[in-house]
Amino acid sequence: MRGNYHNHEQDPRGLALKAEPGSRRHAAIHGNERGFPIAIALNHTFVMVEFGYGFAANSMALMADAGHNLSDVLSLILAWGASILARREATERYTYGLRSTSILAALANAMLLLVVCGAIAWEAVQRFSQAPVVAGITVTFVATAGVIINGLSAWLFLKGSQGDLNIQGAYLHMAMDAAVSAGVIASGIAIIFTGWYWLDPVISLVIVAAVIFSTWGLLRDSVRLILSAVPANIDIAAIDAYLRQQPGVADVHDLHIWGISTTESVLTVHLVMPGGYPGDAFMEDIRRTLESRYAIHHSTIQVEQGTATHFCTVK
Repeated sequence: MRGNYHNHEQDPRGLALKAEPGSRRHAAIHGNERGFPIAIALNHTFVMVEFGYGFAANSMALMADAGHNLSDVLSLILAWGASILARREATERYTYGLRSTSILAALANAMLLLVVCGAIAWEAVQRFSQAPVVAGITVTFVATAGVIINGLSAWLFLKGSQGDLNIQGAYLHMAMDAAVSAGVIASGIAIIFTGWYWLDPVISLVIVAAVIFSTWGLLRDSVRLILSAVPANIDIAAIDAYLRQQPGVADVHDLHIWGISTTESVLTVHLVMPGGYPGDAFMEDIRRTLESRYAIHHSTIQVEQGTATHFCTVK
């Protein structure tokens, strides 16, 4: 038995209405999914080539970049899988489908990057005691290929990254990889002309710092979504003010907003209206405004006349 189980029927007395008709938002944009298999294939091939040349050239910076790229391949697979699962239909058990898997994928990607960064930093520090000879020319040419491949991969996710934290994570990974590869090119050129092999572990640590910096925002936002925080792009104060300005509304309470995926948000609220239920057209107008102006994709609004004392169970 399948269907949109989160779209409840109207209360017989007309006091509550689920302000989300049908499955209108269930075909929501989940990013440029066609870019995933292309980016995964390109980066998987490049990881093997880059690590092989890095090992042959004795370049920690090149192998560090390969390790980072490997984590990106895994992150792309996670993001792709979550994007597919997010389209699964709702069931009696999962009444919003599996949309939240996109949040889990974003968190897993952030944590994976931090673990890889720790391993790379540890190895780079060990190399300071005795910097090995590095083949600067090999490093430069392989890193140049990395800039091209990662730049192309980032471009594939550019459009979808605008409104989806999951796709944004994939885009940031690829864009940062392109920048990191550019840094490796700089170290290879410097080594060729100066012979300063200690630059290789230095660049490795710079790579780690850059990746951690770019990952922090992804980690923060995904943790917030898992904890049912109001999504960063939603102004709850503005929504509260909008609802209080509606004709017949005397008070607003139990206003809760959270994300059910990296692209969709949910709102529940109680409106105190002494005149009673204002009609379906009034509620539909509020729903449309909440979606178009405030990015609320699923809204449930309960109308009360204020004749009884109500205490919110969530403080």
